[in-house]
Amino acid sequence: MKTEQLSLARQLDLVFKELDQELSGLDSGVVFVQIRNNVIGKFGIRHNPITGKDGRMEMEGEGLNHAQRASFRAMALETLKFKRNWTHGEISYDFTVRQGMIMIDATMESNYNMANLMIRYPRTNTYLDSGMGSGS
Repeated sequence: MKTEQLSLARQLDLVFKELDQELSGLDSGVVFVQIRNNVIGKFGIRHNPITGKDGRMEMEGEGLNHAQRASFRAMALETLKFKRNWTHGEISYDFTVRQGMIMIDATMESNYNMANLMIRYPRTNTYLDSGMGSGS
């Protein structure tokens, strides 16, 4: 089966299954998915800074537990309901744990390409049609 044959929700579910072990070691960061033609290509996690003190680098926190990871996945899938009419872009999920609860902020970025618009719309001389052309 090809990736483009899977729904975007199923692809996102696969992303979270792939990132599950990495998320179990983090308590904050940003999960991102890049989408082209409603197919997830690149995805990953931007880790929040690792703290250094006394000459040692350490990660703070214990990471997301199983329930927090399941909640994160469910909320990420829920955000797809807010995606409207775009096929290219990126969704970022900024996550952190506060008082034992996972908090998520989702950011959706749609991308459009002018070349694609030129294919869909007939070519007309906009300036001449509007009377603003040079007339020569």
